[in-house]
Amino acid sequence: MTPTFQGSNVAIVTPFRNGKVDEAKLRELVEFHVTHGTDGIVACGTTGEDPGLSHAEHERVVELIVETARKRVFVIAGTGSNSTAHTIELTRHAERAGCDAALVVNPYYNKPTQEGLYRHFRAVAESVAMPIILYNIAGRTAVNAETDTVARLARDCRNIVGVKEASGSLDQMSQVILACGPEFSVLSGDDNVTLPLMAIGGRGVISVIANLLPRETSDMVHAALDGDWKRARDLHYRLFPIARAAFIETNPIPIKEAMAMAGMIEPEFRLPMCRMSDANRTKLKGILESFGLLK
Repeated sequence: MTPTFQGSNVAIVTPFRNGKVDEAKLRELVEFHVTHGTDGIVACGTTGEDPGLSHAEHERVVELIVETARKRVFVIAGTGSNSTAHTIELTRHAERAGCDAALVVNPYYNKPTQEGLYRHFRAVAESVAMPIILYNIAGRTAVNAETDTVARLARDCRNIVGVKEASGSLDQMSQVILACGPEFSVLSGDDNVTLPLMAIGGRGVISVIANLLPRETSDMVHAALDGDWKRARDLHYRLFPIARAAFIETNPIPIKEAMAMAGMIEPEFRLPMCRMSDANRTKLKGILESFGLLK
């Protein structure tokens, strides 16, 4: 059976204007992805600056993306937090809003044990009927969801259907694919390892650079899904400079700066996120110029 969630999914930015969420621009970005090959839109993730949103803003962003997408693409809401009760609240809202799945990050800062992780994710999964995708990113959360924990959750919770893997370890990703089986979607959380992961059985990506280059990202992922490895490899190397540049400073600073340079959004952030340094902006501008993306 083919996993339910696969392909090219964008971790969409949250555009701001004058300190507020720019709702008109957000709708425009959703339409941009619908018409440029994106399979799914992930709202309120790391790239969407969710930690900087109020509770009301989080709910509004999720609802607006669902309304605009109109079931033409998947909508996956980032609903994780370091509180199980709050995560359940956000996940239930995502289900009521009509999302297709929730992306639930490891609880951060409190650094739970593997048993604590298991109980957290299981409690969230049991609170809703909707599919849950785990989000494993130790670099942001100070804890790694180990393979045994992920496999246990996949076995015990029928609606835990995949994981966004941002551990950076192809060894761990291989272990997860082997332990969880072909119906479990392992999605890349790092654009520069999407193709290597897909070569060992991954099903796609939750992408940062798709904010800027959705068609090319989708074409690469679908070439790999179709077994056209030469085309996928060619696209991987075309996108590689952008994928590397997207992390020359903390995400989502580079991608929002790049989108601003391309005339897509305002270069506005919520503190503690801030504008890119002049030196890195010059580097980024040079890469975008080579892609013909500058406005």
